[in-house]
Amino acid sequence: MISITVCVGSTCYLKGSYNIINQLIKMVEDNNLENEVVVKGACCLGNCGKPVSIKVNDGSVLSVNESNIKTFFEEEILKKLRT
Repeated sequence: MISITVCVGSTCYLKGSYNIINQLIKMVEDNNLENEVVVKGACCLGNCGKPVSIKVNDGSVLSVNESNIKTFFEEEILKKLRT
C-alpha cells in the first residue's frame, strides 16, 4: 500500500492543499488504485516556503501544485506500482 500524505496546515491550505487532495483522489479512482493507494492529510510537513507539501510513504517531503500534480502522480505513484 502506498500512502500519500498531503499537508493541510494553514500555509498549504492557502496554497490549495484541498484541491491537491481532491485531484489525487480522482487520479487514484481513475486508475482503479483504491486498494493500493491511500490519500490522507497531515497538519504540517515542515516545508512551508514552497508549494503544497506532500510525502509518499516515509520518503522525502516534496512540493506540488496544480500544474505538476499529474507528473508527480505518474512518476512517484504509477512508476512505483509498475516496478
